[in-house]
This record gives sequence, C-alpha cells and structure tokens, in this order.
Amino acid sequence: MKKALQIVIITLLFFTAIQAREKIFVVERENSALAVIDHNLMSNEIKNMHNFNHAVVKFRGNDGYVITRDGYVIKFDPLSEKKLKEYRTSKSAIGFIIGKNFLAVANYDNKTVEILDRNLNPIQSIKTGSRNVGIKLYKDYLIFACMDKDQLWVMKNENMGKKIPHFVLHKKIKNIGKVPFDAMINKNLYIVGLFNSPDIGVLNLNNMKYKKIPLALGKKERILKVPHFGFWSISKGKFFIPAVGNKKVFVFDHKFNFIKAIKTEGNPVFTSLSPDKKWLAVTFSGKKFPIVQIINTKTLKIVRRFKFNGWILHLRWSNQSKHLYFSINTKNMVVAYNVSNKDPKKWWKHFEWPVPKPSGIFLFNYKEK
Repeated sequence: MKKALQIVIITLLFFTAIQAREKIFVVERENSALAVIDHNLMSNEIKNMHNFNHAVVKFRGNDGYVITRDGYVIKFDPLSEKKLKEYRTSKSAIGFIIGKNFLAVANYDNKTVEILDRNLNPIQSIKTGSRNVGIKLYKDYLIFACMDKDQLWVMKNENMGKKIPHFVLHKKIKNIGKVPFDAMINKNLYIVGLFNSPDIGVLNLNNMKYKKIPLALGKKERILKVPHFGFWSISKGKFFIPAVGNKKVFVFDHKFNFIKAIKTEGNPVFTSLSPDKKWLAVTFSGKKFPIVQIINTKTLKIVRRFKFNGWILHLRWSNQSKHLYFSINTKNMVVAYNVSNKDPKKWWKHFEWPVPKPSGIFLFNYKEK
C-alpha cells in the first residue's frame, strides 16, 4: 500500500512538472506590439502598445506589465494575452519595479518617480528634478539614482504592510560619481553604474554607507549602446559587470575584491547569466552587434563565439528548458539554441520564429490547467 502511494505521488509530481510551461513575450521594436511564442510556435501579437523602442516587460503572479519609451504603463493578461489597461506617467519612462501592492515608475521627461497601484491608479508622485534610473526595492525601501544630480535617493514606505503605500525620503547620497545610468541589487547591496566615472558605486542598504569601486577602464571608445546591469549578472560568488566604452567584463567577488577583467570582442551591452550559473552570454554594440560570446564562469575564459547574420539586440536563457533565445533584430527572427551539451561548442540551433524587428525577450512561467 505504501509503495503504491509513493508511485501515485511521484506520478502526480511528474505530471505537475510537465504542465509547467514557459511563454515567451518578445518586444516588436518598430511595431508597437508584443509577440507571443507558446508551444514552440509564434502564436499571437498583442497590438497597440505605443512606442516600443525601449519597452520593458515584467511579471508578478499572473499580471503582466509593460513600460514604453513614451511613458505609458500597460497592464496585460499573459494568460489570455489581452491588453487590460494603460496609464501615462510621463512623456518618457525608463524603468519600473513591481511591489506587492504597487508599481514604481522611473521617468526621464517629467523628472519624477510615480507610484501606482497594481491596477494602474496613481497614488503618489515623487518629484526629483532629474532623470531617474536604476529603480529597485529592498524591504521597505525604494531606491533609485538621479542621473542629472549624481545622487542616490532612498525612499521609505511609511505604510509598509498596508494596502496603499506612501514613500518619504529616508536618505539622499550626494556626489556618488558622474552620471549614474543603471543599477543592480544583491541582497542588501545596491550597485550603480557610473557613465562618466571610472568606478561603480555600492550602497549598503543596512547601514546606508556608500563607497566607490575603481575600474581599470582604460581609454573609452565611442558608445553606441549603454551597458545594462541586472540581477542576471550576479552568480553565487561573483559579480559580472560590463565596462562602459571598453572591451571588458569586470569580475569581482561579493566583497568587491577584484578577480579579473575579461577581454571581450566588443563593447559589452548585456551580460546574461545562465540559470545554473555556469555560463555568461555577452552581447555587444556597434559593428559587433552580430556577435555573442559565451564565458565559462568558473575558468573565466571565452568558450564559444556566435556570429549571426543580423543584429542581436537581446538574449535570454530559458528557465524551463535547456535553451538560449536570441532576438535578431535586422533579420526579423528569434532563434533558440539547445544548450543541453556540457560543451558550448556543441550547442545547436533548435527553433526559429519570424518576429518583426524583435528586441527584448521576456519569459512568463505558468502551469497549464
């Protein structure tokens, strides 16, 4: 009887696992549309999504949200693939974060951070007098960088645990370095990139102490696309940080001891870490848009070079299957490589989908009923 029960439980767990699926949403940069790839098919488009030149998609639970270059926040249903509501926070938005019961949107044009509820009703407007970037959450803190003021603002939610949040200024860190442009967060450390300083900035959110970490940048080249930071470039023991205007990926341990500067083929834009933390995929700008390099995170050596027949504007590792997705913007194509082999030189193209002018790739994980 006991053995029979174990078999039933194992069967149920297996059935549940195979029902877990990954739906791919791809920004159609020139089309104001969000392409949907499901069951390995290009299955739908969500249209009328405004200016998608720098669109960002995020999910929380079964809610999907998009911010657009022209300042709209759009809520959509990733299951039914329908647009639900939109609200314009500014003429130009750049980033946002989703809390349990709110959204915080960092704006360029009207120089504010806007707080909305999860149904896109406005709650609070935080005036900064600056373009705002690198917006993150930590406990009851909201943190962002003021690009035009060289400052970090830490806002505290006075209504933590209540339905409607209210943020007040907790700490303002001045003179952090010249022109902050993006940030990532790891536990209590907020790490900010500085466009015109040869450093990165690190704010400890437990004691609010700030320090600069110098980078050996060398001579800066012409920058066509600004590097992007993100949680995907943080492994268990290392930070991987793309250089600004230089052909390097910097590697530090979590105490910010310098490990290595990995020389790359071009100026890096994205450093994207695989789910098992074994591989780092690096994309580039300018003439090197068609190139992607794969770095072994243990040896810190480049182990695979891809050259595509068009510009790679984004890539994403699958969380559900052994695939690495690439958006080839100038060839109107998204491709998936099978990365199950332990040797990256044996990774092979598995799928391709026609997507008009693809850019950002975003993954929604769900369970089929």
